[in-house]
Amino acid sequence: MSRPGFLLSAWPWRSAAYLLTGVMTGAAVLVGIVTVAAVCGALAIVLVGLPLLVLAALGGIPVAEVERRRLRLIDRDPVPGRHQVPAAPGPWAWLTTRLREQATWRELGYALLFAVLLWPVDALVITVALIFPLSMVATPLLMATVGDGREAKVLKQWTVTTWPTAFGVAVLGLLLMALCAYVLGAAAGARAELARLLIVSREGELGAEVVELARSRVRLVEAFEAERRRIERDLHDGAQVRLVALTMTLGLARLDAPPGPLADQLTKAHEEAGMALAELRELIHGIHPKVLTDYGLQAAVADAADRCVVPVDVDLQLPGRPARAVESAAYFVVCEALANVARHSGADRARVSGGHRDGRLFLEVRDDGCGGADASAGSGLTGLADRVSVLDGRLALTSPPGGPTLLRVEFPCQLTKSADHFA
Repeated sequence: MSRPGFLLSAWPWRSAAYLLTGVMTGAAVLVGIVTVAAVCGALAIVLVGLPLLVLAALGGIPVAEVERRRLRLIDRDPVPGRHQVPAAPGPWAWLTTRLREQATWRELGYALLFAVLLWPVDALVITVALIFPLSMVATPLLMATVGDGREAKVLKQWTVTTWPTAFGVAVLGLLLMALCAYVLGAAAGARAELARLLIVSREGELGAEVVELARSRVRLVEAFEAERRRIERDLHDGAQVRLVALTMTLGLARLDAPPGPLADQLTKAHEEAGMALAELRELIHGIHPKVLTDYGLQAAVADAADRCVVPVDVDLQLPGRPARAVESAAYFVVCEALANVARHSGADRARVSGGHRDGRLFLEVRDDGCGGADASAGSGLTGLADRVSVLDGRLALTSPPGGPTLLRVEFPCQLTKSADHFA
């Protein structure tokens, strides 16, 4: 409304249309409520009206739906319904769900308020801010037609008998219309905000925002995992291949060089290239191991157990593969747990077990060490716990002093076949 082009835009007319349709809709709702109440009261004698009263409680649902559609006249943001989905099919499940949720009763209260109070206010605003100025603008036309060019009634209160006065009243009406356009916009905006407040469930909006936030976090994790796989693939197929070629070239040059300082330098360069290749392979494995991508979580955990300095028994049975984000998070939790076993526990042996049951992937890492582990003391599990929570999983650490230490992680997921996993 503060923009200079407001008067020349469609918004004053949209506001007037919103209020005018509110008058017509409110009058229809009032007639409907009075009719239903009368019918239910008459039939209550034979007990037929009591079920109708239950159905009358649902009368706010269609009224609220009409209001959501009317709000599109002046509200750019859509106002979706927030009714719950019935747990079972059929009219009885639908009826019981509607009668139990707060949104139904909020909409019924709005329908009653609409029928009793709101639409008369809309009618008053339309009369004062639109009909009165329009009747003043039409004064010359009324004087030329109804008044036979001699007189005209202004708002049925004042009589105009001269043409200059008639045109002056018309000009005044135009000025009042410009002013009343802002009145219409303000009244329609306040009316729409009240409707939003009463028929839109804030809890439903908050729940939808939470769901969308959770979905966005999952999308970020999946994008992060895709980027990790891309970096691993580029290093594996690019830099590693070139470094292998360089190592072979230096090895051949070392064999062909005669004994002397040049051969010693080639030997040193060959050894440095070999160490760089080994470090690159470790880096690639830490970013995203190829065995995890190609063969799945079971093989990757077995590979991590083989590389651990502490002997590790593995008992992991998975008939399929989880989602890539879940698979990656579970693998890195196991790797971090085994790294902590090797660095801090003083354990002689560890065990990794797990499986899939009741729609959940679960993994356990247990060791016979000294215990006393604290996830908040820089063990590296805090970040992994956040990553697990993004996937709606749970991570629990039990480590009393003296041991044993048990780390358990669970993810809700479904398993797929390997072919489906790569599709």
